[in-house]
Amino acid sequence: MAYKKENILIVDDDIHILELLQRQLEALNYYTFKAVSVKEAVTILKGNTIDLLVTDLQMPEVDGFQLIQYVSEHYSKMPVLVVSGYISAKGALEMGKSGVVDYLVKPFTKEELKNAIDKSLVNNTSKKEVKTSKSVSKFDELIGESEAFNVVKDIIERVKDIKATVLIQGESGTGKELIARAIHYNGKYARAPFIAVNCGAIPENLLEAELFGYEKGAFTGANESRNGFFQAANGGTIFLDEIGNASAKVQNSLLRVLQEKEIIKVGAQKAQPIDIRVVAATNSNLLELVTQDKFRQDLFYRLAVVEIKAPPLRNRKTDIPLLVDKFVMKYGLEYKDRFLKVSPEALDLLLRYSWPGNIRELENCIQRAVIMSDKSIELSHIPDALKYQIDFPEEALVSLAEMEKKYIKKVLDTVGNNKTKAAEILGIDRKTLRNKMSD
Repeated sequence: MAYKKENILIVDDDIHILELLQRQLEALNYYTFKAVSVKEAVTILKGNTIDLLVTDLQMPEVDGFQLIQYVSEHYSKMPVLVVSGYISAKGALEMGKSGVVDYLVKPFTKEELKNAIDKSLVNNTSKKEVKTSKSVSKFDELIGESEAFNVVKDIIERVKDIKATVLIQGESGTGKELIARAIHYNGKYARAPFIAVNCGAIPENLLEAELFGYEKGAFTGANESRNGFFQAANGGTIFLDEIGNASAKVQNSLLRVLQEKEIIKVGAQKAQPIDIRVVAATNSNLLELVTQDKFRQDLFYRLAVVEIKAPPLRNRKTDIPLLVDKFVMKYGLEYKDRFLKVSPEALDLLLRYSWPGNIRELENCIQRAVIMSDKSIELSHIPDALKYQIDFPEEALVSLAEMEKKYIKKVLDTVGNNKTKAAEILGIDRKTLRNKMSD
């Protein structure tokens, strides 16, 4: 028996072309898998080792371009050969972007097919790697040059030298604390303290004491007087993250601080003057909490003298290469003692993903990729959850009789329309088979 070489998956909705390709490839001693749809092709890819994908482009429901994109991200080293009746200039450009090695235009000779297969299997060279572009924001840790981010930087410039209260709103992971630090450390109060407090991480019954301090004997366990975060930040900036989690009692105390510029320790009778800038942040909709009577309206307006909207990463995609460069440098030096490269394919994927976890999710992704890579971050180092997924249309619901007829047809196609063999597989006689097909 002739030795079978590489495994080749052929995808075409035309059963005649599919069988022709299979015969010609098996004559060349290749082992073949057939699929009449992209959905079937994906199933075969997941369960077998495939060395080459040969696919048509024009197919119903899900086309070959989506299959090529899927393969380029899940099986990045697999070469792809396109066999199609017509390939437009735009289609050729899209194929080039997706890593297609070659294409054949129908009809073609057996020799042309052989040459294309040989070229595809031999000429599977990796694409050039490039570093992400380098650019640094003037705010050090705040990286970005997009229009949305420039709005943030402009507001920072306007408030950094004054002690107006600032409210930063944005989704989790958008860098709200970095914005607060930029306001403090780029202004004239940079030498004064900067104290960050996560209001959501401190138990509600302890938050007031932690913020404003307490007197000896104020509660069980208060064996001595202690200053709070506000006293520690006096003269500088206090950053109150997740301010929407503050209790009604803490909200009342915060309002007094902002109105009277003074604080009262828990258990104390006398107020202490305080000179401080308050920067608060939230990923909640404070106005909605106001309408629900969960947040004081007067406190909201005191906090929101200046508002900053931290844009989600999906709205500042042009900043992704700069952020990737920052994290690759950071973790490359930390874990590998060197700067790693990022392949164009990996960077394209990072640019296309919507990043629901924002900058924090991107940083975690790059951190993992650096750990898993050696010299270059490739598609294989990016989590599968970020990669292209094909949304297959739901199959229409059909009657049991129609489903039975479809299955009988599939069996007949598999055995070359041999009714005797089909009836044997189905466990029925030829007469019953003939009746079922004629119903």
